Amino acid sequence: MRGIVKQFPGVRALDGVDLDVAAGEVHCLLGQNGAGKSTLIKVLAGAHRPDSGEVTFVGQPVSFASPHAADVAGIATIHQELDLVPGLSVAENVVLGREPSRYGFTRPRDADRRARELLTRLGHPEIPVRRELGRLSAAGQQVVSMARALARDARLIVMDEPSAVLDPEEVRNLFRVVRELTAEGVAVVYISHRLEEIRAIGDRVTVLKDGRTVARDLPARTTPTADVVRLMTGRTVEHAFPPRTGEPSDEVVLEVEGLSRAGEFADVSFTVRAGEVLGLAGLVGSGRSEVLETVYGARTPTAGTVRVRGAALRPGAVPAAVRAGLGLSPEERKSQGLLMAEPVSRNVSLPGLRRFARGGFLGPEAELSAAREVTGQLDVRPADPRRPVRTLSGGNQQKVVLARWLLQGCSVLLLDEPTRGVDVGARSEIYAVIRSLAASGVAVVVVSSEVPEVLGLADRVLVLREGRVVHSAPADELDEGRVLDLVMEGHHVTDRDTTDRKTEGSSHG
Repeated sequence: MRGIVKQFPGVRALDGVDLDVAAGEVHCLLGQNGAGKSTLIKVLAGAHRPDSGEVTFVGQPVSFASPHAADVAGIATIHQELDLVPGLSVAENVVLGREPSRYGFTRPRDADRRARELLTRLGHPEIPVRRELGRLSAAGQQVVSMARALARDARLIVMDEPSAVLDPEEVRNLFRVVRELTAEGVAVVYISHRLEEIRAIGDRVTVLKDGRTVARDLPARTTPTADVVRLMTGRTVEHAFPPRTGEPSDEVVLEVEGLSRAGEFADVSFTVRAGEVLGLAGLVGSGRSEVLETVYGARTPTAGTVRVRGAALRPGAVPAAVRAGLGLSPEERKSQGLLMAEPVSRNVSLPGLRRFARGGFLGPEAELSAAREVTGQLDVRPADPRRPVRTLSGGNQQKVVLARWLLQGCSVLLLDEPTRGVDVGARSEIYAVIRSLAASGVAVVVVSSEVPEVLGLADRVLVLREGRVVHSAPADELDEGRVLDLVMEGHHVTDRDTTDRKTEGSSHG
């Protein structure tokens, strides 16, 4: 790709970007949210037509009029926002657009067999190929998206944040498949905000900033992390996790006791004090997200109670939870947490629209003013609350979700994967926001697939495995190796463990 330029109304998304990818290599594309990575990939995949510049593929100039044309030419893309069909089966999604047929009739059994082969190659033979895709977890759907890309027999595969929802074992499987592909001469463009992954799987690195190529052909394994971060952000990010300021109070704000949901998790108990950050660690599928959603009222428990400042919440009632002071930032912010076509101001004001209403009608100026103030506190960019939230980068979209609950004045904030798909610079800003909220007395619960993130943010850590709490300890008594041992091997909580945990909960407030 040479001199690629792409403009949108008021925005020059790409300003002369260059990218070279060789057969059999993993070429890593790095940059902050908004640097132009996704736009560049959409140009390559035929979703956008460049305003100028040229693309050469396998020695021939190409200009793809559609994603289908790029697909036929041998370019497969695994987008960060999955382009799958929830109402179709797993197998139907895997072969979509290339359904096996004979005499004009599709052959479902051949589709099922092909899907099973690819899922097995990816280390997931247990995924039922006839199950409706929408019934799978986010991680399961990501695996299906990878299988679909493999089904194309492509010469070039683009992977945009492929590991964002995968657990460590699934990431290892992904890397194994990537190495098999490159050994066969397939080229891979790999996009990730996890710099440790770049070192593990990458060969060369290209860095984008503000729609321009600022570095090319960097060696992935030997380029210092500080140099990569400086190229991406234009500054040095010295402290990923801001220092803790003060101690949590003795006031218990959130109390969860014996919470269970059949088939998902069982007998989960914990307390969170004002100003405390509690981290939930565990593999994808361990029940972490389900616990948060049940506390928030989005799921109805089969047993247990949730109390806020001593008052029990009605099970399965989100409005009651919000009135009691709970806020949730969900794992899938674009589909579960934001109205993508609505402006920033409406997304921020959503839980408290009544405060901006007069005589049954919204007061747009008051809504806009409140949104401008709270997004300004979090440095949401661009600083225009009238912009559709879909035009913001991932990091700024996450800040909009946090701004919503800051405006609402919540006393308990539940954060599910708060930095998923967020670049290193925006991560440090989000960490600072979480620390600031805790310092102001908010009780925070954080779920993250990244163990260093849990340990770096939390005061205490709860480790879940197969829907049960297997360990609870202050964060400074744990390290990454110990947590990974617990989530991978674990043990069911004994009576003594339960007693110890209750004692610990009492001693911590």
